Amino acid sequence: MQAKDLVQLAEQFGSPLYVYDAAKIQSQYKRLTNAFSKVDKLRINYAMKALSNVAILQLLRECGSCLDAVSIQEVQLGLHAGYAPDQIFFTPNGVSLEEIEEVSAMGVQINIDNLSILEQFGAKHPNVPVCIRINPHVMAGGNANISVGHIDSKFGISVHQLPHLVRIVENTKMHIVGIHMHTGSDILDIEVFLYAAEILFDAARSFKELEFLDFGSGFKVPYKKDDIETDIEELGRKLSKRFNAFCKEYGKDLTLIFEPGKFLVSEAGHFLAKVNVVKQTTSTVFAGIDSGFNHLIRPMFYGSQHCIENISNPKGKERFYSVVGYICETDTFANNRRISEIKESDVLCFKNAGAYCFSMASNYNSRYKPAEVLWLNGEGHLIRAQESFEDLLKNQIPLPVTATVS
Repeated sequence: MQAKDLVQLAEQFGSPLYVYDAAKIQSQYKRLTNAFSKVDKLRINYAMKALSNVAILQLLRECGSCLDAVSIQEVQLGLHAGYAPDQIFFTPNGVSLEEIEEVSAMGVQINIDNLSILEQFGAKHPNVPVCIRINPHVMAGGNANISVGHIDSKFGISVHQLPHLVRIVENTKMHIVGIHMHTGSDILDIEVFLYAAEILFDAARSFKELEFLDFGSGFKVPYKKDDIETDIEELGRKLSKRFNAFCKEYGKDLTLIFEPGKFLVSEAGHFLAKVNVVKQTTSTVFAGIDSGFNHLIRPMFYGSQHCIENISNPKGKERFYSVVGYICETDTFANNRRISEIKESDVLCFKNAGAYCFSMASNYNSRYKPAEVLWLNGEGHLIRAQESFEDLLKNQIPLPVTATVS
């Protein structure tokens, strides 16, 4: 996918605009499955919270992927996209017993991450197979907000509560068919991941009916040229060998599950925005674009780095710019970033915009959410239309004409 293609898409569909490269998603999926080709039973559950557009779900279904959902609405989207109930895992946090029961009744595999709900569900539905999310107390991830396996995390049942967990299972006679962990995102140190895996293996020995082990994901992708990333191939070699040895010890060929989100879709995504104004101040040159953190919140929320290119002038002389949005508060995408010379109406491209970008977009400042396009077989396909004023008004109920304000 070339810069000229992106410029043409911005002209065709308008800006701001999200564009996803289907070929990159497909190649990332193949890369992950190839890395674990030595495992007999491998299942990939795409973490759809990263990007839940139905067309993306359909594309991944064609690759052979299953789904990891964190809400009943995501489950419903997965079913709408053509996934069978047994191709969807439900891994929520802090949801009600009623929501878990409703999803379970759909035939979806549920994953429970707290003792209270586990005991209540087991007492009412002892014959329903359940997966348990373990907190391994391993700090992994590139930011405190995306590190979810440490001791202060709200996610999972502490590995130190294993005796209590086993007692609940024995008392309710429920069937535990899987053990799950997720330590965090942007994991670089493979040894930390392997250490957490050993904790999962130890916990698995307490359950005799297991069918699978779910190791989560969190693999880091490169955000800039020569950036470091998780060595999936090395992890594949080391974890496959250890997993196969554990299966032999356990006496059963278990399924190895991953639930990648960012790894599959991040690099496929491009966010395009037009420059409204180039503003020189006493110390800074601002490039103000026709978007803001309402469309791409990660730089403000996580301090994430997205490579920004001027695709209207890709070979121009580089200058330093602070790229900012149009939201009426601090709204900064990049400070003093070297970018090819920018003029008003140029189109800027934010890379790595496939994961947790559109899915976290909002209507703040009453702005419309942008359109989404899938680049497939050399052609742009509109997979979500830009919102309109009618969309902003949808579900709003004005006061009756006869109402008065006292």
